[in-house]
Amino acid sequence: MHRDDGIEIRGVHREEIDAVAALLADRGEPADAVDLDLVADDPDEGLDTVLVAVDGGRVVSTATVLRETVRVDGVALPAAQVELVATEPSYEGRGLVRSLMTLAHDRSRARGDVVQVMIGIPFFYRQFGYVYSMRIPDTRPLRTVPDADPSVTIRVATAADIPAMARLEEHQQAAVTVSVPHSPACWRWLVARDGSQQWVAVREGEVVAAARATPPEEGLVLGEVAGERRAVETLLAHAHTVGGDDVRVMDRAGTPVHDIVDPLLEPMPLAEADANWYYARIERLAPVLELLRPVLGRRWVDAGGGEREVLISSFRSHVRFTLSDTGMGEVTAGGPLQAPVSAGGSGIPPDVLAPLVFGPHGALGLEALHPDVLLGRQRELMSVLFPPTSADLLTFYLPV
Repeated sequence: MHRDDGIEIRGVHREEIDAVAALLADRGEPADAVDLDLVADDPDEGLDTVLVAVDGGRVVSTATVLRETVRVDGVALPAAQVELVATEPSYEGRGLVRSLMTLAHDRSRARGDVVQVMIGIPFFYRQFGYVYSMRIPDTRPLRTVPDADPSVTIRVATAADIPAMARLEEHQQAAVTVSVPHSPACWRWLVARDGSQQWVAVREGEVVAAARATPPEEGLVLGEVAGERRAVETLLAHAHTVGGDDVRVMDRAGTPVHDIVDPLLEPMPLAEADANWYYARIERLAPVLELLRPVLGRRWVDAGGGEREVLISSFRSHVRFTLSDTGMGEVTAGGPLQAPVSAGGSGIPPDVLAPLVFGPHGALGLEALHPDVLLGRQRELMSVLFPPTSADLLTFYLPV
């Protein structure tokens, strides 16, 4: 795609990768260039994921769109995450990231993704349809250093440890409603990259806990902690040995590891608690609800069931489906519907769709927060289909 100013927006060419890496390192960290090479050379991702803005043969802006999976009560939603975004300073303010995001969303939609998630700078990505939807875990200082288990050793993970680390994370995420696991490709990058380090706790040759650590010279943060109690405590003791008193630990509320680490961490000041959120974006509600039919149908049946016709409008478009004692029927999509309550339905504005499906407030909480969330006569029904959720997202970059 050529813009009116002559700048071309497209996928990267192999010979441009070094220029993209240099741009990322200049505008971010040297480790970003390493990450780019890992993504571009990966068999599951590759060059097709890297997008560029090119002016006269020169790369002046870039973004990368990664494959992800968002799970809701075990049902997988194909998703994307945009990362590695950078623009040359002299080209900022010209809408290049907007053009790249448009192409990223086009490619994401074409491959069947129904949602996008990301960590991003404040406000900026709201311009492109992203909404703060799920809480980022609090990262709190280590207050009490636990005793290490002498039967457990800590070492840096290798690719051979990936299946064990993935199993540990699966156990953690089984406890929450909404989760994003690491993709197989991302696991490969995490054991190879420079910007963070994977640690495993081993007892008698078995990996019994794992975590991800940032460089101690930056103030060591221990994230994505998973595993059994004594092994997790040994990981925290090792983090203190490496990082001294400047160690912070990510507390994954709602997961089993929370009960282990919470008593060992400094309390979070009320003003800072729940202050940081993940972005999510739902462009079209119908494909999301169609994939979530098993989840929504089960919620309805568990609440007592019954025959109902459901109408949900995002004002620019709407969906209809039926509920019964056996579950949920097929979702049909329609055009704009400005007065859904008068038609017996509910109104959810486009920028509240992602919080409705993935967020901690539920339909009733969102109704209290937003004047244009109009549940109408479907209020009780919507509270059943869209209750408050707990979430745990594993992302390429730790949200610190």
